[in-house]
Amino acid sequence: MGVMREVCEVTSLSLSLSLSLSLRPSDTERSKPLILAMFRRATTLLRRPLNAAASRRFSTDLAAEPAADTSFVEAWKKASPNIDPPKTPLSYLKPRPPTPSTLPTKLTVNFVLPYSSELSSKEVDMVIVPATTGQMGVLPGHVATIAELKPGVLSVHEGNDVTKYFVSSGFAFIHANSVADVIAVEAVPLDRIDANLVQKGLQDFTQKLNSATTDLEKAEAQIGVDVHSALNSALTG
Repeated sequence: MGVMREVCEVTSLSLSLSLSLSLRPSDTERSKPLILAMFRRATTLLRRPLNAAASRRFSTDLAAEPAADTSFVEAWKKASPNIDPPKTPLSYLKPRPPTPSTLPTKLTVNFVLPYSSELSSKEVDMVIVPATTGQMGVLPGHVATIAELKPGVLSVHEGNDVTKYFVSSGFAFIHANSVADVIAVEAVPLDRIDANLVQKGLQDFTQKLNSATTDLEKAEAQIGVDVHSALNSALTG
């Protein structure tokens, strides 16, 4: 609540300042003391951390820790002391490498699907991901970012070789240590896509969208249209 109150206070001051600066010259002259007081108050709020959490370091600045689900192991041993605990997803994660002091020459990419790993610790020059905000190029030293993926083309650049995948959706996690983790729901190399089947699928889903009568049918048809439209654009453009 304290953070929201101070954010709202800064916002309110900003709106008041904007309104004051848009006044006629005669009105502005009479409002000078109020404007100066607002500026002093705003700068004080902006200089002061909103709360203790604002001074915490980013997760990418913290030291990497071994991946071990100790709480699960301890709980398992209490319940079944004679049976070895099963591995959890955390057991398969490697400790995050520290952020290098100098800019690396390569970007390390992990590209995984629910059923397979397309790229594992692959060192490349650049990847271009189809983020919901637009095509995003990722080079070594990229700022830490989380990007939601939309249907489109993922390009992996390694020297003069460019490998392209069509991804349906997912997320890209760009770490400050020049490691990019791309997690997609579905993906296929672009050269394995049949253009004729794409055209047929686009026509079929367009017809379903036009004839849909329920919200569920409309949503499913719209998803099909969006994916096949993105596939068609990837193949033709």
